[in-house]
Amino acid sequence: MHHKNLISYTLLFFFLFSSHLLSAAELTNLTPDQLNSDLTKDALVIDIRTPQEWQNTGIIPGSHPLSFFDQNGKYNTQQWLAEVQKLQTSPNQEIILVCHSGGRSGRVGKLLSEKLNMSNVSHLQNGISSWIKEQRPTEKVCTPTQTC
Repeated sequence: MHHKNLISYTLLFFFLFSSHLLSAAELTNLTPDQLNSDLTKDALVIDIRTPQEWQNTGIIPGSHPLSFFDQNGKYNTQQWLAEVQKLQTSPNQEIILVCHSGGRSGRVGKLLSEKLNMSNVSHLQNGISSWIKEQRPTEKVCTPTQTC
């Protein structure tokens, strides 16, 4: 009987410990204040909106415009991640995603954290609209096809 209890406790301990290890990474929601403080750190801020949206509102200073979805709502995760890796200064660098209102950045963030198990992903809750609502600065986007 003692042997069965030991096995039961061992299995219970293993289950509790391993389920913690196997849990997916979680997406962190940031406020404009939190994002502003992360801008002074080594975080990589990526604006995943479309070029038209960047032109309409500008982008957060220090962020990188890198669309995730095409005009038809389709995406290529591996191609996008390859572009992100070119921008990263280290493999574990925090990535903060920005979209218009937080919907797209939330979906992309969950994809990265839950499906790809990236542990250092956040997004600006309520998107750039919350940034602009608080009258925080934006800057124009210079691309090969659009001059500043």
